[in-house]
Amino acid sequence: MPPNDETVRGLIEAALDDDDPDGAVRWHAISVLRQRGDLESFIEARRLCAADDVTQRLLGVDILGMLEAYVDRILPVLRYLAASEDDVMVLYSVLIAFGHLADPRSLPSVMDLAGHEDPRVRYGAAYALQHVLGDPPDRAGLNALRALAADSDADVADWASLGVALVTGDQDRLDPLV
Repeated sequence: MPPNDETVRGLIEAALDDDDPDGAVRWHAISVLRQRGDLESFIEARRLCAADDVTQRLLGVDILGMLEAYVDRILPVLRYLAASEDDVMVLYSVLIAFGHLADPRSLPSVMDLAGHEDPRVRYGAAYALQHVLGDPPDRAGLNALRALAADSDADVADWASLGVALVTGDQDRLDPLV
């Protein structure tokens, strides 16, 4: 059920009240904030990213990843979190946000996290890398994506393999029968 109060503050409160990180109310609120795409939404999301509470930081990152119009202001926040955050799910969301924003300036942060010990973070890096490599693809970034394609975690390896195939046009990597 959509929140009754569709102000920025009301949407954020509704999203925070949804205990499920993939919950319908939470993502409805994020979607409405994305559609608004206004400075108030950016400011509130940035404020959430500085919270002591993991749930608030996670929501802030998820909102920022949807506000492409503010990418120049968002990247420093996400890069800071990528370098300083301890929570695995926040790091995962930072990487997904980098992928959504698709800005090659985030490549160093994504590459730094590609070797993280937790497979959820590496999965996020595999997703993000294919979107932030630039055109033509950055050689070091592509090598990091290829390394993830050989990851010990099958989900990470599969996602990275898809990314390599999409970036390089190597369709043979998509067909397991070849």
